[in-house]
Amino acid sequence: MKFKTIAEAFNFYKDYTADQLEQRAAEIKGLIERDANVDINALNIELMGIKEAKENLADKKHETRGAAMNLITGQSQGAKPTFDAETVYDTKEYRNAFLKTLVGQQLNDVEKDAFNVGMKEAEKRNDDYNTSTNAAAVLPTTMLNEIIKKARTMGGLMGECRAFNVPTKIAIPVGTPGSKASWHTEGAAVDTEKATVTNITFDGYEIIKIFSISAKVRKMSISAFESYLVDELTACVMECIADALVNGTGSGQGTGIESGITWVKTAGATQNAVEVAANKPITYNDVISFVSLLKRGYAQGAKLAMNNKTLYNVFFTMSDSNAQPIFVAKTLGEAKAGDVGRILGFDVVIDDYIDDNVIYLGNFAKYMGYNMPEGIVIETSKDSGFRKGLIDYRAMAIADCKPIVADAFVKLYKATE
Repeated sequence: MKFKTIAEAFNFYKDYTADQLEQRAAEIKGLIERDANVDINALNIELMGIKEAKENLADKKHETRGAAMNLITGQSQGAKPTFDAETVYDTKEYRNAFLKTLVGQQLNDVEKDAFNVGMKEAEKRNDDYNTSTNAAAVLPTTMLNEIIKKARTMGGLMGECRAFNVPTKIAIPVGTPGSKASWHTEGAAVDTEKATVTNITFDGYEIIKIFSISAKVRKMSISAFESYLVDELTACVMECIADALVNGTGSGQGTGIESGITWVKTAGATQNAVEVAANKPITYNDVISFVSLLKRGYAQGAKLAMNNKTLYNVFFTMSDSNAQPIFVAKTLGEAKAGDVGRILGFDVVIDDYIDDNVIYLGNFAKYMGYNMPEGIVIETSKDSGFRKGLIDYRAMAIADCKPIVADAFVKLYKATE
């Protein structure tokens, strides 16, 4: 259900319990992280309505001082609202204060209160981020959601992989395909089977990007600056993770699919890769051999990942044994960013961080992921740009990425020599 205004969302949720409100908020945040096509503005309106409904629960975490809250407009009547550390980053007051602070504008009293609560909460995170000052501000929730949504439209594996938001060093259980059922002899005892799961633990690695803007540009409107900041952070922080999903070494950075899996080209039970000699082309038979290596339980939802050059140099003109092309392009209505067609029934994902003549097959949406538990923090400095009239902004995030189940992926590649 879509709401046009925060008041409409509030009136819908005002009779819900706190547990119901938190459950729906979690569902919305999950939608934003997983689905690049969601209406981000509508979901943010719904989140704000849920927040106000939660605040309206008598004598809970949120109260207004000295006057009643107007339940229709969400504005306090003659009183200043208070803010809770757990939800302050979701509020429009903190968002406005965050952006005004970055561009050097004055805050009103309510925005100051929201920003002070947010900064106190941010101080708890500073040890994790190793910030050089105590003025590192955490990105507002609405902006972080917009960055994640834009990253999902970048295409490549970033748009396919699972997005986690869990504390580092926590083992997360992930289910793997179970064995098939068996025929039962009437009256015979049936042994129970324990579900097969694998645990994944994300570490915490720093991502840092410093970018500068002129003092003149800093005077742009708040909305224009917000749009600029979202684009800049998507380009620097999220693209860093996108690269690591493929090429990350796991040493001081995330682990990519290339180094995170031991690729075995020798025929046998553990084989998960097909190598083609450097002086030979990749053939249809090579592709068939490669696809056949993927275990049946992992084939559902699997996609082929490669760069654009490999797609057109290797597969565009390739035919099967009946002289039929194996690459079927999607129409403009079907295709989305980086998703251009099918090969042998598998959707093709284009990722330019993958090397030439390298192809991966697997269910990236289920068995590969990245984690960014603390969002993104921003610091400003005028020191380095004193003579040039520049303002430096430092963006920092703690993140990790890795393949979750090695058996869920296979590889086709040409030798380099």
